[in-house]
Amino acid sequence: MASVARWSGREAKALRRALRLSIRDFAASLGIGVRTVTKWEALGPDTTPRPHMQAVLDTTLSKADADAKLRFELLLMDDGNAPLAQHYRSGPREWDYETWTDDLGRAAACLARQDFKFAASLVDRWLRRFAPHSLDSHGLYLHARSLVLLGDMQRDQGAIQGPMSARQTYRKARQLFQSLEVPRRAAQVELWLAVIDEMAGHLEQAAKRYEALAGDERLSMRDRARARLWIGTALSKEGKNDHAVRVMATATQEFEDLEEPEDWSVAHQKLALAYRGSGDLNSALRYIDVALSNRSSDSPMQRVRLNTAHAHILLSDPMTTNNGLSILGQAATMSREFGLSHQLRSIDNIRSDFERSAR
Repeated sequence: MASVARWSGREAKALRRALRLSIRDFAASLGIGVRTVTKWEALGPDTTPRPHMQAVLDTTLSKADADAKLRFELLLMDDGNAPLAQHYRSGPREWDYETWTDDLGRAAACLARQDFKFAASLVDRWLRRFAPHSLDSHGLYLHARSLVLLGDMQRDQGAIQGPMSARQTYRKARQLFQSLEVPRRAAQVELWLAVIDEMAGHLEQAAKRYEALAGDERLSMRDRARARLWIGTALSKEGKNDHAVRVMATATQEFEDLEEPEDWSVAHQKLALAYRGSGDLNSALRYIDVALSNRSSDSPMQRVRLNTAHAHILLSDPMTTNNGLSILGQAATMSREFGLSHQLRSIDNIRSDFERSAR
């Protein structure tokens, strides 16, 4: 178990707070007087406990549970002083990796609810805590997974281009997975990079990437079906709706065979938009009704996407434009509430196109 290289009053105070003890209880646990602890905390980094107390503090830290150890590190990090690497004789310990893994799971759950702020705090504290060069292969794998989650957040918030964008973050993650020889993860990141191309309007490039990945055996059957579905979305955005429908229909059947209800529902949503683009509003309404009736995820993102697609279809029929505008307004309100800027831009474009056509 690693220990603090040199205890000062600063580290002692952080340990007391991490253990959630009063000064009196902390002093009692160490077998020293209250005045000694008070002095440490008053002088902070300018005082150093005696050698035998250094050992006592080492033992107290080593016996603390994982949550208390994490709080201890965060307290040291949050006080704005030297990086944690200067306080430890070694790099991450096994309990660091366990807590890191747990935090990534919590971050993914937050991201599914579009709770970007808390998800970012969970991911960012690990990316800041350990420099990649200090990590072994286990730590580098967790670092790469953290980058993917950060990229997902940036993508969902519409930050897809520039030095602090999803594109750059995904590229760093892909490079790490490639160096670690984890081909499935690297291929998944390539799939998300193709999504970024589509979001940025590079539709032909995105469609080619999707097509290559749809046959890439590094990916699971589900991810390959997703790639096939997304070929259709890129084609539909290019106006090639008949071709898009054929490709999407194949992916939809694959999701049914794989028993993936959420992807199956999303495929119906995308098919509905392709049928709208081809002018077949009856089929579009039929498919969007299936998507609305069978959605298994009720996250803000999915509600916005479904409502936007539904509204887009309704705006194509003069008899249902009022209902379409109302649903589009609800989608815009939710997009603003959850910081879904890319979705909001799509909604604004749909509204602008409708207003131009109505003149």
